[in-house]
Amino acid sequence: MLKEQQQQQQDQMWDSSHLSLSTEEQKALAKRITEFLSQYRYLSESYIIEFFTEDLWHELPVSWQSVLQHLSYPQIADLLLEADHGHRRSSRRSRASPDGQAKPEEFQENRNQSSVLSHAFRKHVKPKKQHEIRELGTLVKELCERTGCNRVVDVGSGQGHLTRFLSFGLGLSVTAIEADPALVAMATKFDGQLLCALEKERQKKQKCSSEPPSSETCPRHVTAWVDPKASWEVFIQQLGTNHGDGEGSFTPCKKRLRCPEQTSEEAGPFEAGIWQDLVLTGLHACGDLSPTLLRHFVKCPHIRAITSVACCYMKLTTKEQPAPPGVLGPHDPPRSDPESLVWEFGYPMSAYVRGLPGHQLSYKAREAACHAMEDYVERLREESALLRTHCCRAALEVFITGSRPDLRRAGIQTVKKAHLLTFTEYARLGLARVGLPPSLPLDTGRLEAMLAQRGQVVVFFSLALLLAPVVETLVLLDRIIYLQENGVHSHLIPLFDPNFSPRNFVLVARKTPG
Repeated sequence: MLKEQQQQQQDQMWDSSHLSLSTEEQKALAKRITEFLSQYRYLSESYIIEFFTEDLWHELPVSWQSVLQHLSYPQIADLLLEADHGHRRSSRRSRASPDGQAKPEEFQENRNQSSVLSHAFRKHVKPKKQHEIRELGTLVKELCERTGCNRVVDVGSGQGHLTRFLSFGLGLSVTAIEADPALVAMATKFDGQLLCALEKERQKKQKCSSEPPSSETCPRHVTAWVDPKASWEVFIQQLGTNHGDGEGSFTPCKKRLRCPEQTSEEAGPFEAGIWQDLVLTGLHACGDLSPTLLRHFVKCPHIRAITSVACCYMKLTTKEQPAPPGVLGPHDPPRSDPESLVWEFGYPMSAYVRGLPGHQLSYKAREAACHAMEDYVERLREESALLRTHCCRAALEVFITGSRPDLRRAGIQTVKKAHLLTFTEYARLGLARVGLPPSLPLDTGRLEAMLAQRGQVVVFFSLALLLAPVVETLVLLDRIIYLQENGVHSHLIPLFDPNFSPRNFVLVARKTPG
């Protein structure tokens, strides 16, 4: 009885440390957001490259135009974008590094090496990812302790950076699932290199009584695509299908190492066909993958908890756009029968948001929600030459569509160091990429008039960017409400430093015993 009371007290303390809105407050906020976004749809759905072709400046109220058109870049940052966006702040402090970029304190001594992550887990890992895997890994470990689970499934594991920290660093039993076989092969290779490094460290510490990594700390890798249409049973079965390179072995720096062989009784929950409780995690799971994992969490009795960090909102499927590019892989688009429409699309997930007038989010609005506002604020403060790029592309759109109207919004990809080029040099490269002659005549007078409005272009883009956190909030609120509709309480935590990792929210949920 005492143990149960202590556990309940710990659970209450953990829950209260991540305060969230009540269900009614969540729904009220979602309703206000849809009303707000409906009012400013002309901003959230605008394409900045059409600033001149669609005369976007005059879409703004006249009173706004007179005030905004003369703002300097630093003033735009102060007045429009640098208000206290408290919902995006992490509790962890950041300071400016010598190069002027704000970074977490763990990178103050060395901007490329986290001081709170051991060297073995920093190899092959960029600073941003070092910060993320340490913060999320620690949270997953805490969630495992809260639920009594020791098994984790890392979905969309990529090169396995989070997987290695969870298994070798935190001692959890981890199965990683990734669709790209090349990334799985790389993850397996890095696993072996880490085993070598850990073995060398053990040999150096002769007085240390710790043993080499056991079979429980060696991660399993599965190459598979998580189908948004498949059931949770299929997902669980996928986890026991294959083991990376097919041999269950790792390729380290100089020699091959193998984790100790397992018997069927010692095997994980998937190798032996035994389904055990687990925690699900996805670090920046792209597009529909994040809502798919949340649905599996709700429906599968063996998944006790989940941490979900989303990204690429523009790749979410919606009723209006059932198959955005790059979402569904080699499989067929979602079914169109009425029953599948209830749950199959990535947005909205909840019945409540789905019933709100104006809840629809266009591809452009969702794409803008992925922009890094913090980076853009830095550019404004520094009055960076990069800020002229939007104006140049918008001016080029005038000449492209003037010659070929069918090439509206043609993708010309990123022109390397475009901000350092004259417009003529930039246009020559851009025109060639859409199949137009690089020598296409340009009206010099018209061009100069457009380039003189670059400040207005930046203002309009900043106004659209100001709506990005609002769109993201609606997407995440929809997921929270969906969980609530299915009897699961969740928390939204700004886990990462937003100056370092713009998609910094983690959605945390766990099922209470009962």
